[in-house]
Amino acid sequence: MKKHNGMRPHDIVILLKIVAKGDQDWLMKDIANELFISNSEVSESLNRSVLAGLIASDKKRVMNQALVEFITSGLKYVYPQKPSGLVRGIATAHSAPPLSEIIQSDELYVWPYAEGNQRGFSIEPLHPNVPKAALKDPILHELLALVDAIRLGNVREQKIAKVELEKHFN
Repeated sequence: MKKHNGMRPHDIVILLKIVAKGDQDWLMKDIANELFISNSEVSESLNRSVLAGLIASDKKRVMNQALVEFITSGLKYVYPQKPSGLVRGIATAHSAPPLSEIIQSDELYVWPYAEGNQRGFSIEPLHPNVPKAALKDPILHELLALVDAIRLGNVREQKIAKVELEKHFN
């Protein structure tokens, strides 16, 4: 059995992309192309996720309950995030749907991205290509924004994000 050296941030992005695909058929190369991540990284990521119990051994079915538990209970400790300076980018956390429709805030959070249409406090994405991939897939964008709300939000935002995240997984 291959050794598990710990999850990497982009493993979460890959799993969320699979969740966003829903019942659509997909190949590893599709995930790689749509996330702008190499085929080998996707393959290695899926192997780590199998060992961690976050995806079934067929590498097609995400273990929804385990992934939600990991995201809501552990992600803010493993991949914490603190907002930094003002930048142009793509809205995330409570600044992006679905939370932007629920939570009112004067503070905007964005993933830095030169082609972004918002200006706000910088949040480092789980992978450098997250902004580009999120622009091409609104469901993935929502999932990643909810994850960011959990990574950096206060207790209220985290609770709302968890409820919204569970809606996507059911």
